[in-house]
Amino acid sequence: MKRLSLSLLALALLMLCIPQAHAQEGTVTYEETVKLEFKLPPEMEHMRIDIPSARITQKMLFFNESASLMKDVPQEDEEESGHVMAHGEGGLHFRTLEDPPENETYVNFDEGQIIQKEDFLGRTFLITGETSTLAWRLTDERSEFLGYMAQKATAMRDSTTIEAWFTPEIPVPAGPGRYGGLPGLILVLTLNDGQTTYVANELTLAPLDEALVPPKKGKKVTREEFNTIVDEKRKEMEADGRGSGNVFIIRGN
Repeated sequence: MKRLSLSLLALALLMLCIPQAHAQEGTVTYEETVKLEFKLPPEMEHMRIDIPSARITQKMLFFNESASLMKDVPQEDEEESGHVMAHGEGGLHFRTLEDPPENETYVNFDEGQIIQKEDFLGRTFLITGETSTLAWRLTDERSEFLGYMAQKATAMRDSTTIEAWFTPEIPVPAGPGRYGGLPGLILVLTLNDGQTTYVANELTLAPLDEALVPPKKGKKVTREEFNTIVDEKRKEMEADGRGSGNVFIIRGN
């Protein structure tokens, strides 16, 4: 009888462990909102009301205990995706890029490695490096998101202020993009007082269909090298705009 009781106890403990194992793996969909900043000459200020003030896209994060992979969700309406550009006097109009970028971010928690695939002006880059450790400060603030208890944490990276709501009920250090490292999945992330926000709107805990593998296509560069390329191209395009008076770049941070 004692042996039977011990067997039943072991079975009960095993059943309790199964849901927790599933809780370490799944997908989450975020809505990313980026406020757009742009310049217009004084004579065109009246057109500002017709230009989108934010870019909203959907991101899908796949995660397990050891890694995460975030991808862009294809947009049905191409007017809501891509980088917005304004062409000035002599035929002013606004449009989005016909082929929005297909970016990916892979993070390996165990190895402390991050690999990001980013498309920029027709070129594909593979940005590699180590995950940066944020000095998260956990607060006593609590709330509920998608039925999960969440706790607020804050941090700084250079001049960027970061606010995150994470759930210890899903104990994986994952989050949108390169943000993570908390004792739970990040459900809401805000950068620079709302300049960029990620809000989870769907969460599924279930075994993944495929293993998480890093992207492999693109020219390998460091984050510093990629930022230099972007800054140089931005200055070049802005210089062209000032020279001709008809090109203005609209982009988020």
